[in-house]
Amino acid sequence: MNRRTFLATTGIFTLSFLGQSRAAESLKFADLYSKITVRGVEFSPRLKGLNGQKVEMKGYMAPPLKPKLDFFVLTRQPLAMCPFCTTAADWPPDIVLVIMPDGKELSPSTGALEVTGRLEVGIKRDDETGFVSLVRLYADGVKEI
Repeated sequence: MNRRTFLATTGIFTLSFLGQSRAAESLKFADLYSKITVRGVEFSPRLKGLNGQKVEMKGYMAPPLKPKLDFFVLTRQPLAMCPFCTTAADWPPDIVLVIMPDGKELSPSTGALEVTGRLEVGIKRDDETGFVSLVRLYADGVKEI
């Protein structure tokens, strides 16, 4: 089985667009926050400095709510339960919402992923799902690593 066949059968995709020659900055989960306290989180200077730029993050897909995904939650380590199926108090503080391009979906994955896309920082509520996020990646590529 070649790589293209493997990616197609697992639902993982890689997109490449003309004109995207600038390399993505690597962003780690440890780079997200300066402080995490009972009162909330403080965005790190590095995270704020990368806002709006193309970044690359590695992590794991949290167990999803549906079989085909137009968004998912990227976590530092694999989770046993869907973060939406527990209380917000049980959520790991360092999750990133990954939003797929319009018309693109992928299947759930248990393996490590590399996500490339535009970083957006700040509190945002999705009108359709009601999900509130602090950090989002608008994906232009997702691949299993």
